Amino acid sequence: MRYHDGQPIHVGDAVTVDVRHQGIVVACIEDGIFLHPDTKHEWTHLHDGVLIDTTFRGVVHYPDEAALEDDQVRLVRRRPDL
Repeated sequence: MRYHDGQPIHVGDAVTVDVRHQGIVVACIEDGIFLHPDTKHEWTHLHDGVLIDTTFRGVVHYPDEAALEDDQVRLVRRRPDL
């Protein structure tokens, strides 16, 4: 998946949601990449999208790029060690 500006989404990315909230990408489900691999089994019912741990709703599933755009999810910075 990609952000609205075309950049690929990576696990560990810091993002803003709806301009005023923060979050961290904790999983890219399609790629099978999880920030905390031991939690992967909790999300096996999902097949697409990303998971973002937000400051306002906890972990939120964004199934596609349209959902990211609807909530105005924007990249703030990449995690340098990933």
